[in-house]
Amino acid sequence: MANKCIMILLDGAGDRSYPELNHFTPLQAARTPALDQIAENGANGLYHAALLGQALPSENAHFAIFGYDMDVFPGRGALEALGAGISLDAGEVALLAHFVSVRRSPDATLILIEGKPQASDDEIQSFIRAVEDYSTDGIRFRLHHTHGFRGVLTLSGDVTPFVTDSDPITAGCALTAVLPWRTFADDPQSRNTSKAIGSYLEWVHHTLTRHPVNRKRRKAGRPLLNGLVTQRAGRLKKATPFAELNGMRGLSIASGIVYHGLCTYLGMDVRHVADTTDPGNDLCQRIQTALASLADYDFIHVHTKMPDEAAHSKDPLYKTRVLEALDQGIGAVLPELIGEPELLIVVTADHSTPSAGPLIHSGEAVPLVFCGPGVRRDRIRQYDEVSAAGGALGLVRGKELMYLIINHLDRAKLQGLMDTPVDQAYWPGRTEPLILKVPAGENGP
Repeated sequence: MANKCIMILLDGAGDRSYPELNHFTPLQAARTPALDQIAENGANGLYHAALLGQALPSENAHFAIFGYDMDVFPGRGALEALGAGISLDAGEVALLAHFVSVRRSPDATLILIEGKPQASDDEIQSFIRAVEDYSTDGIRFRLHHTHGFRGVLTLSGDVTPFVTDSDPITAGCALTAVLPWRTFADDPQSRNTSKAIGSYLEWVHHTLTRHPVNRKRRKAGRPLLNGLVTQRAGRLKKATPFAELNGMRGLSIASGIVYHGLCTYLGMDVRHVADTTDPGNDLCQRIQTALASLADYDFIHVHTKMPDEAAHSKDPLYKTRVLEALDQGIGAVLPELIGEPELLIVVTADHSTPSAGPLIHSGEAVPLVFCGPGVRRDRIRQYDEVSAAGGALGLVRGKELMYLIINHLDRAKLQGLMDTPVDQAYWPGRTEPLILKVPAGENGP
């Protein structure tokens, strides 16, 4: 039976059907012989990390994939801070932040012109230096650059994360007022935090509008980077380490700082890798790294962001080509994967990302396959959203995925057994031995 697991996570691989693909999804339309071989040799199904129809971000979906409840989820801002190596004290709040182009309307609102503005590294660094430090009402703001025009905004003082976003996401819409959540509307900390963020964002707009770099951009007819938007505030909590929760030592091989932060938060080891212009080769190398690490880890998360990035281009044909490239990368190492006699292979996605339309992510389930010793083999022959629906796994949701992994590794605990004070999902737990109290002078039988 299997005793180790490699999960290949194709971020955002799920999608919708499109006329230009003969009403297939990109996964259906793509030529994916390696994924199809895994599907043919295993049990297939559909997966959703929460409720069908809910559009999840990657960090929330991964939290459920790794077996966690959302009550210990710290918020993406905090996770990106961890992933970027930003020191975050227990009481501090972190938000995602990025520069935007805005125009001021006659009613004094700021209208989003461009949410992903183009700027050189030197220009971005100049903007960061101009607005990286600000204080008001006992709250200090620090803007930390992470990549491109993006950063993490940290707040220290008497602050809370229970505030709304300022990012409207859609061009032509006004930047939104930062307000306390309704359940914290009467909380002085939340009111003060939201007021202070609004003050900071207004100061940023005025400071950047007068910035010399923007004066040059205006003369050159280029859009100004004269605003900052925030979203997904968070604060660190305490989560049960992955090894303690699931009984396995975990490793993540991924390129994005949110995954680095998330897995660090959960006590998993992290292998930082970089994306290149060859996503298939990138994935192949990550799987090879995973195979070489099986002696030290029980569960290895191998991640590629490329299907999601391709879908955000809103070009179904491009996403199809990216999926084919990733399949070639899997195919290059597939004999080694399948050749591991005690390895459970899991291939799935964290969410669906539509290649057309206004949504960032959508709420459809994604394909899931288990392949390895002892896994039931169904009649599915293709790895895609529609074929998988007829597979033996059925519909898997939330933490059920990790329960299934533990089960297929022969570590599932019979419900009702209590070998440890905490009712864990795996067996055997980290038990304490019964020690006999031998009376003085007696050596026992």
